[in-house]
Amino acid sequence: MSKHVIIIGGGVIGLSAAEACLKRGHRVTVVDRQPQQRSGCSFGNAGMVVPSHFIPLAAPGMVALGFKWMWNPESPFYIKPRFDLDLVSWGIKFMQAATRSHVEAASPLLRDLNLASRELYLQYAAEGEDFGLVTKGLLMLCKTQHGLDEEAAVAAKANALGVPAEVLDAAGTAKVDPTITMDVAGSVWFPKDCHMAPEKFIAVLERRILAAGGTFRWNTEVTGWKKEGGRLRAIQTPAGELEADEFVLCGGAWSDDLVRDLGLKIPMQAGKGYSLTNPNPVELPTLCSVLTEARVAVTPMGNSLRVGGTMEISGKQEKIEPRRVAGILKALPDYFPKFKPSDFDGIKPWQGFRPCSPDGMPYLGRTRAASNLTVATGHSMMGLSLGPETGRLAAVLVDREKTEHDLAMLSPDRYA
Repeated sequence: MSKHVIIIGGGVIGLSAAEACLKRGHRVTVVDRQPQQRSGCSFGNAGMVVPSHFIPLAAPGMVALGFKWMWNPESPFYIKPRFDLDLVSWGIKFMQAATRSHVEAASPLLRDLNLASRELYLQYAAEGEDFGLVTKGLLMLCKTQHGLDEEAAVAAKANALGVPAEVLDAAGTAKVDPTITMDVAGSVWFPKDCHMAPEKFIAVLERRILAAGGTFRWNTEVTGWKKEGGRLRAIQTPAGELEADEFVLCGGAWSDDLVRDLGLKIPMQAGKGYSLTNPNPVELPTLCSVLTEARVAVTPMGNSLRVGGTMEISGKQEKIEPRRVAGILKALPDYFPKFKPSDFDGIKPWQGFRPCSPDGMPYLGRTRAASNLTVATGHSMMGLSLGPETGRLAAVLVDREKTEHDLAMLSPDRYA
């Protein structure tokens, strides 16, 4: 039976959920607080689809690494010191989740979700959609032998999980991507990984949603909920109430604030990231890569090159911190010696907020807070990678059908 579904959030998760609901015959309205010409986390990211990223952010060693990095203003990770009880609570939960058993439980699910999402991207491309999809893999580039040894251990786990990975020395790395000059000890090549231009994919989704009869309400902020018994009847906005049969929350880093009034606790911190896109790089790789020691992502997008990174936990302040941008640009010539930081002079940095849960896992499922609310948020750095499959699963949940994946680990009520 057709329902009216309101999707809250117009990023890649919300748009993927909207299209999936339309395919199932529902009437869909996408509500977003920003104008259509927006630049949120779904736009300026590294554009990677990463079955290789099966280890959640909350993993052994991350707490110690975080403490080491946070004192360096140019490091990949920074927490702005501030009195914030939500941040303290989130940090405690992160430390509790950063265990080997958590990683072992989470890895197969992250693998399955990423691989399923990859297949959906391939379907879009097979249907003739052009969003710059390249399916030649990803290189985890290692500057040091120590870094290569650590990544080789991850590669062994990947192969055990059925995610192909190959450890390469410097010469082998150059053979995989001969179009760019590299100065590395070696790499791990993940041939199943892909990359694309994320803003092009967002445009594809918006066009398909409109063509299927979906509607958008831009510049519309959700200010509250109208609840009757255990069900939601409407969302409240400055322009009035919008009623629906089902609601899907895809509000990214703002999601936790949106559901406080419902008594739903989905701990979240906004992990600010930066990127710069050079339209005329001195060299252009064929594959996307991660500079492992520096935690910097490098992605060719057409004739342009996007470089991005950092995880800055400083609240939702839309301020660009020059020192963090400098840290990204300083790392690039260490791995790609033909580049220099000044190559990016005059290029305006992009910044966006990744929605980070304390255990590094998304929130995906129905909730006890309201019987007709589905939550799909908290994807951290894997929003684009997991977008299509998350949207498909959200539509399955809207129809109250059983999902192919066991989503118990992703329950929005896990911190209730």
